[in-house]
Amino acid sequence: MKNTGTLIANDVNFGRIRILATNLERCGVSNTIITRKQGFDLCKKLKQQGFLFDKILLDAPCSGEGTLRSSLATYKMWNLQSVKNLSNIQKALFASAIELLKPNGEIVYSTCTHAPEENEEGIDFILKKFDNIKIETINLPIKCRAGITKWEDKNYSKEVEKSCRIYPQDNDTEGFFIGKLKKIK
Repeated sequence: MKNTGTLIANDVNFGRIRILATNLERCGVSNTIITRKQGFDLCKKLKQQGFLFDKILLDAPCSGEGTLRSSLATYKMWNLQSVKNLSNIQKALFASAIELLKPNGEIVYSTCTHAPEENEEGIDFILKKFDNIKIETINLPIKCRAGITKWEDKNYSKEVEKSCRIYPQDNDTEGFFIGKLKKIK
């Protein structure tokens, strides 16, 4: 953006906010407002004030399965109930953020987990809830596998295949999931 426009960066974790502020300063980024609010509360406040955005990055809170190879703490904390709880939080946060998009606005949804409940299920939820949202294909300069359309007893929209699963063994990275959606009206 070359320091034009306005970025609003939000996180609830003060430690991550400090790192973000340091990185923004180091990179010479001067067009950013940093906030510390629960995502739902921030979305509600912005909606009440009439704010709409061209682009939103929703780096959702997740169970972190994609970080298992580098984080023993994730391994010790991970459990299926947490995945289910986070999936519900992610869907609600995702829906709140979608409502802040301008027509033709885009939202990128990302997590650092492999759990379909936290990834494709969220994309599928949004595609079913909003008839004015479509998913777009992502092209990255790393190996990216298509989103899955079936997990356990659940079937997701064929469209979720346009999302991107990034596996540690494919790119010597952590694991990630990315979906890009666009508001069409």
